[in-house]
Amino acid sequence: MNNSSCFTLSTFILSGIPGLEDAHIWMSIPFFLMYVMALVGNSAIIIIIKTESCLQEPMYMFLAMLATIDMVLSTTTIPKMLSIFWFSSREIAVKSCLVQMFFIHSLATMESGIFLAMAFDRYVAICDPLRHTTILTNPVVAKMGLMAVLRGVVYILPLPLLIITRLTRYKTNVISHSYCEHMAVVKLSCDDISISNFYGFTIGLFVLILDSILIIVSYFKIVRVVLSLTSLEARLKSFKTCSSHICAILAFYTPITISSLTHRFGHNVAPSVHILLANFYLLVPPVLNPVVYAVRTKQIRERISHLVSIIWVKAGYSADMTGGCIE
Repeated sequence: MNNSSCFTLSTFILSGIPGLEDAHIWMSIPFFLMYVMALVGNSAIIIIIKTESCLQEPMYMFLAMLATIDMVLSTTTIPKMLSIFWFSSREIAVKSCLVQMFFIHSLATMESGIFLAMAFDRYVAICDPLRHTTILTNPVVAKMGLMAVLRGVVYILPLPLLIITRLTRYKTNVISHSYCEHMAVVKLSCDDISISNFYGFTIGLFVLILDSILIIVSYFKIVRVVLSLTSLEARLKSFKTCSSHICAILAFYTPITISSLTHRFGHNVAPSVHILLANFYLLVPPVLNPVVYAVRTKQIRERISHLVSIIWVKAGYSADMTGGCIE
């Protein structure tokens, strides 16, 4: 690369979704609705788990952690996307871009860690139920959540640090993406990106494969124990306690896997498809997780129904006081 064509930067320009600029205003509608659903759904999950004493169990405590991560992850990316779609506000300072990059990838790593902790909880609950309360005490659950957070920070912090220290010159400031994704930023540099590229790919692959293998091993042992039960009703009940977690895992890992494989090997796939897939793996889990657990978990479903009925009754009472009527 000719040094005369490289320069230092103070800001980047986010492209949004290249090739679909004319459709940005229409695409903002589902993005906005999904963001609202993520905020409302995850907030409801957190409030219900916090206020209901009967839900102070490891599975629900991990679910509250998951909901918190999903809310922060959505807020890290969606507002800036919407500002691009609505107001063409594409500029982002380099430091802000690196902060966003850190939060996106570290929160995704934390979420994977929480799913792994939830798999361990289901393993103990089914394979060693008599010791479940003594193994997964509140302090142990808190430590597992803290370890997931620390792992996300330690694994991902080198990504922006490598960019700050090693990548100082860029051939353009236009990022062909709707947020500051690691490789989308690294590819703009005139400097040697081999270390950043290798570390990003290795750590992503390590987290995805290691967590997936451990979760699969946990469920292999769970299935083996469940199939050894003599009662069909007991088998179905055991599988039902894991169904929400399995659905949430599929909602998280499937978009990430498809996006990663498409990014690495889908050279004939249009750039807009790459970016849409990358957006979906940040949007889909925060939206689907509350729905999955509300539908598949009886306790949460009952609390949500009770909360909705209270709101409905209060709204009806207010309408009646102001002269309105409810049929």
